[in-house]
Amino acid sequence: MTRTVNERADAVAALAEIFREFGYEGASLSRIGARTGLGKGSLYHFFPGGKEEMAAAVLAEIDGWFERAVFAPLREDPDPAAAIRRMFRETDAYFRSGRRVCLVGAFALGDVRDRFAARIATYFAGWRDALADALRRTGRDEGAAAEAEHVVSAIQGALVLARAVDDPDVFVRALARLEGGLGLAA
Repeated sequence: MTRTVNERADAVAALAEIFREFGYEGASLSRIGARTGLGKGSLYHFFPGGKEEMAAAVLAEIDGWFERAVFAPLREDPDPAAAIRRMFRETDAYFRSGRRVCLVGAFALGDVRDRFAARIATYFAGWRDALADALRRTGRDEGAAAEAEHVVSAIQGALVLARAVDDPDVFVRALARLEGGLGLAA
């Protein structure tokens, strides 16, 4: 399925899906070109640093989306319980109810991890820390950091399990259990 790519932002969106489907190693330039409709010259025009720059641009786009939709609200919303409930809704929507691979997680597990280690670590630490901050603001001083780490790791694990058993409802059920376990009723 070829996408129409007219500018770098279009290419980044297409690249994200290619990396999700084939991983970094499996996303050859010929496969990327076929999927985006761009020749090597156009790809290098948008991404002079090659595939590594493409992956970095995708990770930056993911970071930006999570910062706007999840992390900033967790840190800044005057109603931290509402921000945490929003985190679960946004996370469910982003991962399409367990049908979409976490590309940051996939990169963390693959051979490409060392190339993007700092960015990967920042993403997960940012999520954990923003959630811990929101939990503290709900009155959970003791154990907020551990609870946040548990939630983020459980979300990632549920994504892997949902994909492994080809049952997206595993992810949906896990999110519901995690949210319910925090006791933040609306």
